[in-house]
Amino acid sequence: MEVDHIDALEKAATDDRSTFDYSSVPWDRPAMETYVHQALDRRDAGEHYPFVTWSTELCRVVGATRFYDMRTWDWSGVYPGSVDFRRPDAIDATNIGYTWLHPSVQRTAVNTEAKLLMLAHAFECWQARVVRLKTDARNERSRAAIARLGFSLDGIWRAERPAPDGTVRDSASYSMLAAEWPGHRRRLLERLGR
Repeated sequence: MEVDHIDALEKAATDDRSTFDYSSVPWDRPAMETYVHQALDRRDAGEHYPFVTWSTELCRVVGATRFYDMRTWDWSGVYPGSVDFRRPDAIDATNIGYTWLHPSVQRTAVNTEAKLLMLAHAFECWQARVVRLKTDARNERSRAAIARLGFSLDGIWRAERPAPDGTVRDSASYSMLAAEWPGHRRRLLERLGR
């Protein structure tokens, strides 16, 4: 994601808002400018890695997603002489989120391909031990999409954050473990016809 993407992101976010009830998607130009600049500030601070989502079929930006809450665990309490699980500069856990897509590409291969790339990066490059996703517990469409990717429901975080509709959101939290990734990778590639 870069500042140059503001126009395309604004178009993707404001053209059809019919499925954004449970997602914090910028609603106009000033909101999109704030959204992008905050995402880039967090990227520059090493806190988030934001991306635009591109449709090769439509040849345009159709949404956004990012890595956030990237954590390297504190292994200092591991018993001396046990296996040393510490890895320099490793990311042990990360979340994928802030994901929204134009309604025209929801339930298409676009999200599957984007998540496949992100999961491959997290598990194969960073050697993450777990990747997590959260969504509004009321968002059945998003929950079904997360489950189709191979994530397992860990539970519901009650009163986890404000929701875009002004209520207090309960969040459904899902995870995929590194040991589960190879099987899900094969299945997702097959689903994409690769």
